[in-house]
Amino acid sequence: MLRQRLVLIVVCLLGLLVIGGLAWRASALKSQPSAAVGGPFQLVDQNGVATTEKVLKGKWSAVFFGFTYCPDVCPGTLQGLAAATELLGDEAKDLQIVFISIDPERDSAAQMKAYLSADYVPKSTIGLTGSQAQIDAAAKAYKVYYAKVGTGPGYTMDHSTLIYLMDPKGRFSTVIPYNQPPADIAARIKAAMAG
Repeated sequence: MLRQRLVLIVVCLLGLLVIGGLAWRASALKSQPSAAVGGPFQLVDQNGVATTEKVLKGKWSAVFFGFTYCPDVCPGTLQGLAAATELLGDEAKDLQIVFISIDPERDSAAQMKAYLSADYVPKSTIGLTGSQAQIDAAAKAYKVYYAKVGTGPGYTMDHSTLIYLMDPKGRFSTVIPYNQPPADIAARIKAAMAG
């Protein structure tokens, strides 16, 4: 009788171990959900053409939010991305820079076009703007913080400074922190492209 109980206990413990191992293996093999960054948007590009999130498909996209009157962060980000693009060599053809304004009051399509025509900005850069509601929706999809600071024509904008790297299917891949050296930006992009 004691022997039968002992055998039963051992069999139950082995069964639990097998079931636990199978459950762990199944959960370990499951693909992890991607970060909830990005999503649908309806904006206007620097040429005045209505544009959606479909602009992100087909190429890697370095997406960042800012404004054309930005004194330092936005031009610095564009300069860093431009230098990183040069370091990518042939792989640069697979990358586009997407600059989304958080200041629709001043950043019309024409203003975006003028701003992006600077010599240091890669010609493939896409500038997007829209109504306040459209900008709010895009910023919410990317978890971007921004706020108007001050009043009158000299106001500025406080905003998030991250660059979101999106894959050629328009899905979030990784984030690139602000103020990284171009070599580090290029290395992050290359690593993401390599998979």
